[in-house]
Amino acid sequence: LITHPDVLDVGVFGVPDDEWGHAVKAAVHLADGVPADAHTEAAIIEWARDHLAHYKVPRSIDFHDELPRYTNGKLHRRKLREPYWEPQDA
Repeated sequence: LITHPDVLDVGVFGVPDDEWGHAVKAAVHLADGVPADAHTEAAIIEWARDHLAHYKVPRSIDFHDELPRYTNGKLHRRKLREPYWEPQDA
């Protein structure tokens, strides 16, 4: 996903899914001027279908102004996925 022209930064993680148990979700920081709307989400997912294996394609995308990172620069995935797992007993 990071190679998509509208994506500046991305994090991918699993979230609870009633049908499959887990689903792939992406957190995306868009390039300047790209709207964070349903059309952009659909376009990125469609692009991913053409460039990734089907099980790697996110089912949904959240847009962020900036993705959380540790001081060493590594993506803080736990902060991204916590809101989805807190209500669960997982």
